[in-house]
Amino acid sequence: MKKMKLIKKTMTLALSLAMVLSLAACTGGSMGPGKPNPANSGSQSQGGGSSAQQPTSGTTYKVGIVKFMDHASLDQIESSLQAELDVLGKELGVTFNYADYSANGQMDGTILQQIGAQMIANDVDVIVPIATPAVQAMLAAAEDTEIPILFSAVSDPIKDGIVADLNAPGGKATGTSDALNTEMVMQLMLAANPDIQKVGLLYSKSESSSAKPVEEAKAYLTAKGIAFEEKTGTNTNEISSAVDALVAAKVDAIFTPTDNTVQNAELAIFEKLQEAKIPHYGGADSFALNGAFCGYGVDYVQLGQETARMVADLLVEGKDPASTPVRIMTAESAVINIETCAAIGMDLEQIKSAFSALGISVIETATQQSFS
Repeated sequence: MKKMKLIKKTMTLALSLAMVLSLAACTGGSMGPGKPNPANSGSQSQGGGSSAQQPTSGTTYKVGIVKFMDHASLDQIESSLQAELDVLGKELGVTFNYADYSANGQMDGTILQQIGAQMIANDVDVIVPIATPAVQAMLAAAEDTEIPILFSAVSDPIKDGIVADLNAPGGKATGTSDALNTEMVMQLMLAANPDIQKVGLLYSKSESSSAKPVEEAKAYLTAKGIAFEEKTGTNTNEISSAVDALVAAKVDAIFTPTDNTVQNAELAIFEKLQEAKIPHYGGADSFALNGAFCGYGVDYVQLGQETARMVADLLVEGKDPASTPVRIMTAESAVINIETCAAIGMDLEQIKSAFSALGISVIETATQQSFS
């Protein structure tokens, strides 16, 4: 199996449009524990969309994939999404071709707007945006078309105005959610260290998906009489400085929700936290895979696979996004980085026992620079 992917790695405002226009559609090819909880033939006219008619054998669909940025979690979703669609394509006798784009975390929206325009120009049959900012931009770009949006990794689809209801989205968008169980992360933190006095909250204010879990964490800690220190950043340098401030504040642990900006910075900060003996709890397994002490959240490989199944249902089976429930993934395991666990002086077997008492199993990992 082969696939070509041309993903923008650097963009300046002056060159961004030219770079977007240079991206080409890619040929389909192939290249942990979550559970879904259900809460047109060919590329034809602009607007694409799904059809109630079953396709004939050999039908080809254009799938436009947009990542908000390139980092471990979102890369996992994209890779597993395409791999699963390749499998489903063989089973269903159809072909899925991919056009892959990344906005490199540009928050001003310019790049995402241009990517949206290129998706429409490429006459894709469905747009699959990964992470909330990409979803919001694609909805705006495709507003006057019939192109459906099948999103992935949106923490709060209702709060962010993406769907009207999880069970009946009511528009052209549906997809998968990686909503975080913040209370469980707090419970894991206290199970590992019942004597915690102060918790650091590390996130990016520019990402709306982080707001709700941070507020939930504050409420939980306040109810328990535990102090918290809040630090934010909008890029890797600012996140690194925020970590320095949390270390200086002598926090006992740090919590980060499913925050793309911090995830992107994890490889630049985990050694600082190891040296300071501070465990970092992130809202996805990929935090631990990139050096954090603990990652708890949905399995992004399974999230990508579930998203692929929804794409196939929409395009091949003719499912209507407006009446297709958003599928919320849940987690049953915590991923512990055994290298970091040892470096900060925590007992792995004790951690396993404490987490098991909460019904959470432990998956062990070591630090990786990249993975899929």
